[in-house]
Amino acid sequence: MSGVCVIASFMYDLVATAPRRPASGETLIGTSFATYVGGKGFNQAVAAARAGAKTAVVGRVGEDSFGAEFHAFLAAEGIDANHLLTDAQHGTGVGLPVVEDSGQNSIIVIPRANQAVTVEDVEAARAAIERSAVLLLQLELPEAPTVHAARIAHEAGATVVLNPAPFAALPAEIRAYVDVLVPNEGELRGLAGDGSGGRAPVLAVAEAVQSEWDCTLVVTLGEEGVLVLDLDVDPVTVPAHVVDVVDTIGAGDTFCGNLGARLAAGDSLIDAVTYGNAAAAIAVTRHGGAPAAPRSDEVDVFVRTEFFADSGGIGKRRLTLMARENPIRRAVLQHKIKIFPNGE
Repeated sequence: MSGVCVIASFMYDLVATAPRRPASGETLIGTSFATYVGGKGFNQAVAAARAGAKTAVVGRVGEDSFGAEFHAFLAAEGIDANHLLTDAQHGTGVGLPVVEDSGQNSIIVIPRANQAVTVEDVEAARAAIERSAVLLLQLELPEAPTVHAARIAHEAGATVVLNPAPFAALPAEIRAYVDVLVPNEGELRGLAGDGSGGRAPVLAVAEAVQSEWDCTLVVTLGEEGVLVLDLDVDPVTVPAHVVDVVDTIGAGDTFCGNLGARLAAGDSLIDAVTYGNAAAAIAVTRHGGAPAAPRSDEVDVFVRTEFFADSGGIGKRRLTLMARENPIRRAVLQHKIKIFPNGE
């Protein structure tokens, strides 16, 4: 088994940049407009391929110019698109992001052909799923084919990574198949049914979700870094990098794609998370989703990691992040990972 398979969504992004989001009923003059190939699954696949993983996608696009552009992009990236169907009835999915000058964004998506992906589509791609070391999933596709893909991968012994975004209720069955769950804070609280209005500590919410799912939990927290809860190991926070944010579209997808690629390559969980964290930091300094994903040599230049295990009684760990000469950040950074002893 090798490489990454992505049960992928495809959204052609029509991106407007503006000083802020418009209020209800307001017409706001924007500052720029651009189009990008996107979709969470597609973004993750491109990120995984650029991280060096042999990558395959399963999904649908429309029989239109947007779909043709996706096929061309996948071919240029060397991604296996043998199981990307062209749907003559439904158009390619469309995303409508509004990006603020701060880099923050909100997005409306119209799934179209993505909603036509079936269990039969996934079953036809069984061989591609079974030969992959990692299966990447998100929630921009219908529930039934997503669960079916997770079952196939789990039974084949692959690592199943689920990014529960955009957040939706999930059937209990899928918990038995997921090895690594990767939500952001909002998705984490949604999974927990947290009604505290965001006041409950993230760690407490994460521990409750991990107990329910019984799997590794990796929570992306933006400027607060990445919280990692591995089974039978003290929780760890990998700190965020300080960069000039241009556009956060696809940052989580870049993280997931790089995480999956490094897990498929045999990296430890912490090493894979650290690598994904660095890749996402690079991505937010650029515009777009998939096009912003860095290649492996860029990430290697951006950060070198050294991971130490302390023999102390609470399992203290230290992570040293060193950035070498690169066009994004010409500095040497050194951080310590925050440890929560005994889950406290």
